[in-house]
Order: sequence, then structure tokens, then C-alpha cells
Amino acid sequence: MKTHSADNERIKRRYFAYLKEARRQSEPTVDAVAKSLARFEEHTKRRDFKAFHYQQAVAFKNHLAEQQGQRSGKKLSKATTHATLANLKRFFQWLAGQPGFKSRFQYSDADYFNLSEKDVRVATAKREQQAPTIEQVKHTIAIMPAVTDLERRNRALMAFTLLTGARDSAVASMKLKHVDLITGSIFQDARDVRTKFSKSFTTYFFPVGDEVLAIVEDWVKYLRDELLWGNDDPLFPVTLMKVGESRQFEVAGLGRKCWSNATPTRKIFADAFERAGLPYFNPHSFRHTLVRYGQTVCSSPEDFKAWSQNLGHEQVLTTFLSYGNVECRRQGEIIKQLGRPKFDQAPDPAAFARAVAQALRSMPELES
Repeated sequence: MKTHSADNERIKRRYFAYLKEARRQSEPTVDAVAKSLARFEEHTKRRDFKAFHYQQAVAFKNHLAEQQGQRSGKKLSKATTHATLANLKRFFQWLAGQPGFKSRFQYSDADYFNLSEKDVRVATAKREQQAPTIEQVKHTIAIMPAVTDLERRNRALMAFTLLTGARDSAVASMKLKHVDLITGSIFQDARDVRTKFSKSFTTYFFPVGDEVLAIVEDWVKYLRDELLWGNDDPLFPVTLMKVGESRQFEVAGLGRKCWSNATPTRKIFADAFERAGLPYFNPHSFRHTLVRYGQTVCSSPEDFKAWSQNLGHEQVLTTFLSYGNVECRRQGEIIKQLGRPKFDQAPDPAAFARAVAQALRSMPELES
């Protein structure tokens, strides 16, 4: 069996360059496309792309419908299938316009990668994002051990994520210079911090409780005042590993560099929630927690606009569409409240007095 096709590899390299340089796609996006193409090539036994026929698309679509995920052991979700086929469709549409391929197949042949309308609706349906409550997060943080440097780092990491709503990749790359305890803010500088779309913006600490703020402040002061770390040192440093007396690698405290990716942060979150007896919530779910909390504390459009900007959203509509769905339980409470008769609500004496005064002023003067 062929292990690779030289011609296919060359054209894929060109396509990946096109995605990165012309379409400005990120590395993770390009990696996802590469994975989709690898799946297709494995199914066609590395057949040359010039021999592409629409029946291959139909056969691969049927093949995916029967595949099982490596981790779950269940059939691939509609969302995964839809994303894979969409990547392949865009690739073959691009390929149809390249020299040497125009006469091999037609642009419309790529449409055979489409799922049925019913399957697309299932794949793209929005589902309620599971997120912890503020109380659950605080409880989890409160019972985290904080004796060793690593334990203090892990607890501060969770507190910082709730306090700022920063994405896990940004948290993993944050440095001490980005934290300003005087103004109660962080500057997510895209030159150093791995922010989404490389945006730079300021985030002020969310009002989630003094105990959460105190944990973060103590951690920053510990790094600066006791460990004597400077501005360019990491806020959440890696775990330092050294060869011990047993000639095996052992934990040796904190290393003075940032994590290369966000995987360690997810492991910290998983361990913390397991200790608390709660289901696992990933770091990104804290952003949903903060949006839901903001819906209860913001009393004006300006309030929620500031809350949205604090999460790094330029448009408040992004917050509403991506994070702002009313939780199902809260939806029921609102609907029931709206159905209650208005007279059930306690009258406001001050409002009643103002209404009486207004009515008296508007009455014509009585003749003496």
C-alpha cells in the first residue's frame, strides 16, 4: 500500500501556504485541514488528486458516517463530519482552478461533499454550553491546597481565570509586566500574550469577590517580593524538572519560563474539579460563567457593553451571540415571572407619591 503520494504532498504544501499567507488562517485551522485531507487520502489509498471523481466524495461521506472516534468509541459526531467534509470541499474547489487540474474535474464536483440539509442543521445546532456557577468555582478554589509553590500557582491560576476571563492560551503566556494591581487590570499585549486574532486590549478585574482577588494579589506579590522575579518573568511558570538522586526526573519547583501551550492549564482545572467532586469544566467555560453573571449584575446597555469589552469583544453582539444565551433554568424563571399578575408585585411608595404629586400639579386650580 502506498504510504504517500509525492504529487499530492506538493499540492497540499501549496494549499497550506495559500491558507496561511493569502487567507490568513491560523496554525490550528491549517492543522485541521491537514487532518481532513489525511483522512480522505487514507480512504482513497493515496490516490492522486488528479484522479478525483465525485463518486470518491460520496463514498468517503458514507465511510465517515460509519467511523468511530478514537477517544469516545462512538460514531463521529455530525459536527466533526460536517467540518471534515467542509474542509475537503474548499480544498477541491481551490484545486479545480489550479494548472493541471482544470481539465481533470469540475468545480461543482466538490459539492458532492455536502451533507444533507437535515444533517447540516444537526451539525450546526447551538447547544447550551455547560459552565460552572460563580459559587462552584469559588468552592473549588477554596479547597485547593496552597502549601507548595506549585499548589499556590495552580490555585492562583484558577482564581486569575475567573477574575479576568482570559483565554487559556493567553493565561499560559502572561508575564508579570502585564498585571497592574494598582489599577486592578491586565494588559493582554499581543506582542507577548497569545490572544485570539492577536488583539491587544485591557481587561479590568471582574467583581467576582474579594477572596478571589486576594489570591491573585498574593501570588503576584510572592513572585515579585519573595522570589524577586521581574517584569519579563512568567505569571504562571512551568514546573521545573531535574534529575534527582535516583537519577530520575523529579519536580524541583518553578521554572522561569511560560508554558508553550495551554495543555497544563486544562490538567490543573481537571484535577481541581475532581477534588471538589464536580464535573470537569475547561478554562474557556469560565467566560460563559462571567457572561451569565454579567447578565444578572449589569443594569444598563452601557454596563453590558463595558462587560463585553472587558472580555475582549469589540462588538457587544459577539457576546450575545456566542456567550449570551439565557441559561435554560433562568429562561424558565423569567417566563414564569412575566406570567404573574402585575399587582402581585409590591408597590413602590416613593413612585406612588411622585405620581400623586404629578396628578395634583396637572389639576386646574379650584375657584375660591
